[in-house]
Amino acid sequence: MSPGERLLDPQTRLQHARDLAWAALNRREHTVAELRRLLERKRVEPAEIATVLDEFVEGRWVDDAAYARRFAEDRRALDGWGAERIERRLQAVGVERELIEAAVGARGAGDERAAAMDLLRHRFPSPPQDPRERNRALGLLVRKGYESELAYDVLLRYCGAGEFD
Repeated sequence: MSPGERLLDPQTRLQHARDLAWAALNRREHTVAELRRLLERKRVEPAEIATVLDEFVEGRWVDDAAYARRFAEDRRALDGWGAERIERRLQAVGVERELIEAAVGARGAGDERAAAMDLLRHRFPSPPQDPRERNRALGLLVRKGYESELAYDVLLRYCGAGEFD
């Protein structure tokens, strides 16, 4: 039997799809949507994709809720990301809106403020004094994914000013 003929067998095709999914998961954790796209790019049949994804979700090898929680925790702790940036990234990898909200919402607004303040203190050991430095600090917070209002408020507090010049 030639390699092309072996792939005609439904069980062989299904096992091939499983092998592709396992290979991807051995490299890093993936969402359901990421695995679906990967299998589609490898030209796996839709029915086989659905079967493999159902098996992996049922076996808890793929868990979008856990992925979202771990991703949010890691990005906050390791990279200082804010909620907006985490949400955008999770949306990009196909995590459902309610799972994103649960993962990002697990941290309260006070925690978000504290994280923004910690980031400012780390990157700017002394409060920025001139408008150029304050703009750099504000830009840093916004790029890291903190809401504009929160970033501005935290920066005001850090600088000990009521308003900027």
